[in-house]
Amino acid sequence: MTTRLASCSCGQLTARVVGEPVRISICHCLNCQRRTGGPFAQQARFRRQDVTPSGTSSTYAITGDEGTRAIFHFCATCGATVYYEMEAMPEFIAIPVGAFAEPGFPAPTVSVYEDRKHGWVVPPADAEHYR
Repeated sequence: MTTRLASCSCGQLTARVVGEPVRISICHCLNCQRRTGGPFAQQARFRRQDVTPSGTSSTYAITGDEGTRAIFHFCATCGATVYYEMEAMPEFIAIPVGAFAEPGFPAPTVSVYEDRKHGWVVPPADAEHYR
């Protein structure tokens, strides 16, 4: 069984994951662009029981376009987000793929809010695409 460790930049906040993600997606919404400082966010969704956070997190809640909130857990020392909880899907925890620092991490299979995507971004052709 695969085990991965997501971590903030300073290593104080981590999330150990056992098993494969149930979904890997990229999101082009404006909240994700602002939150990451990039043209999109990439995250992997895991079953809550497969994720073990460790360390002290600060939180910040963002209400998405559909009216549901996500609670982001980030390190108060270095500021990196390590995981987040989606109020509409309490059985899952999402982890930004970059927190794994694993270049071989699987590609996204879902691309959402593509109507806000930067023109030069080309999601995987075989991914599910949502406007």
